[in-house]
Amino acid sequence: MIGYTCKYTPVELLAALGGQPALLNREANAFSHAEALTHNHFCCHAKAVLEECRRDGVRELVLVNCCDSIRRCYDVLRAQGGLDFLFLLDLPHHDDGCAKARLRGELERLPTTPATAIGTSRDALEAEDYARMADILAEKHIRYVLMNGGNGTMDACGKLAAVCRDRGISVMGIPKTMDNDIAVTDHCPGFGSVARYMAGTVRELGVDVRSLPIHVVVLEALGRNAGWTTAAAALAREQEGDAPHLLYPPERPFHEDEFLDRVGDMYRKLGGVVVVASEGLHDDEGKPIVPPIFQTGRSTYFGDVSSHLAQLVVRRLGIKARSEKPGILARASIAWQSPVDAAEAEEAGRAACRSVLAGETGQMVAFRRLSSAPYRCETFLVPIEEVMLGERVLPAEYLTAGGTDVTEAFCGWCRPLLGPELPSMARLF
Repeated sequence: MIGYTCKYTPVELLAALGGQPALLNREANAFSHAEALTHNHFCCHAKAVLEECRRDGVRELVLVNCCDSIRRCYDVLRAQGGLDFLFLLDLPHHDDGCAKARLRGELERLPTTPATAIGTSRDALEAEDYARMADILAEKHIRYVLMNGGNGTMDACGKLAAVCRDRGISVMGIPKTMDNDIAVTDHCPGFGSVARYMAGTVRELGVDVRSLPIHVVVLEALGRNAGWTTAAAALAREQEGDAPHLLYPPERPFHEDEFLDRVGDMYRKLGGVVVVASEGLHDDEGKPIVPPIFQTGRSTYFGDVSSHLAQLVVRRLGIKARSEKPGILARASIAWQSPVDAAEAEEAGRAACRSVLAGETGQMVAFRRLSSAPYRCETFLVPIEEVMLGERVLPAEYLTAGGTDVTEAFCGWCRPLLGPELPSMARLF
């Protein structure tokens, strides 16, 4: 049973999702409990809701933002923590142009809001947690679960799908990671935007370094064990000699002396040098070149690779150097958002919804490339077991023999994902 109090509550929606809506509308004889929790100006209706929740043992409650008192009632109930499920629906109060425009505006802002607006988690889950999750979903009559994220999320998606398979609960994965390291799919929503960010930022950085050709700049890219984000910086180039001058993805072992030799040669040739290096750089034995700050489960808090490399250049080569680490700025940027990426993220969500409503479960929405010129992709479903923790790294054909640059094959694959052409830079000298 899901309690509700207001005529604006969409009881049809609750019922369609398997709930049993019940109106809480009994008059209260006294407000002793409510008045102990609220102030004197709290309206009698809101106080009656608090009393009824306590008296009748209501465990699930949906409120609607019909007035300030009910909003405060929600805050009180949430702070008490006695309900299994409590939700405040933000719905228009009237069926008029102003109310509809407000709701529409909020929804339309989502595509231009960083994806973390939907919330995220780093909780480590054990086997018993998945069984408990399945029990809770069944108790709440939740029939569809759409899980949006990267490798860890897809692993959790597969494990949850396994325990929900015989309980009438459909579980579907939706790929979303700037790292672009999920298996099977041609690419992941989120990557196109960070690729555009990296290419655009490095193009801007290259102009600055060319204007003052006295130093080396090392830019650190996210991506753990996969170099897709690092490689995307190559799309910054407009002509020969443009930044980035050296790329260091984690797919090739890092050799300190070789790095310094190449930086020195490039510096003598150009004056200013831009290096893009992955946070996951490691040596021949797989040991990170900078010890991780902290590690728990799958989560590794990498050391500062860009600072380490810049300091090597200063100490060993005697060349001025600085480090730059966009970090989560690359993940959160809307200014550099790729419209291709945004459109495909929405399509992945639509495909997932269509699939679960059609009875599919235990799968992930993936992208299949049909053509790069012109660019065309289609969605398809892949069994989640083929994806779970299957890390997709840069293939050998996308890296040059020396390992410090990418091939034209990579550029041809990556370029359509960035969307419109990047702003072109003037050359005054």
